[in-house]
Amino acid sequence: MKWVLWLLTVVLIVIHQDFWNASQIEPLLFGFVPVELWYHALYCCLAAILMALLVSRVWPTELESAQPETPEARKAEGFAGH
Repeated sequence: MKWVLWLLTVVLIVIHQDFWNASQIEPLLFGFVPVELWYHALYCCLAAILMALLVSRVWPTELESAQPETPEARKAEGFAGH
C-alpha cells in the first residue's frame, strides 16, 4: 500500500503542471468557470483525498503514543519548566 501512495503522490505532482491548459479558456463549467480553474479545483480535491490516505495509512503510530514529559525529566535535561 505504501508504494501505491508514493506513486499517487508522484502522479499528483506531475499532473499539477498543467501546461496543456495554459492557453485554453473553453470549455466553461456552468457557463462561466474557465478550464484552468475547475482543473485546479479538482486537483485540490484529489490532493486532499491523497493527504487523508497518507495520514491514515502511513502516519507513524509511535508519534501518537508518546507520553508527555514529566517535570523531573525536564529538570534532568536542564530545561526550566513552567
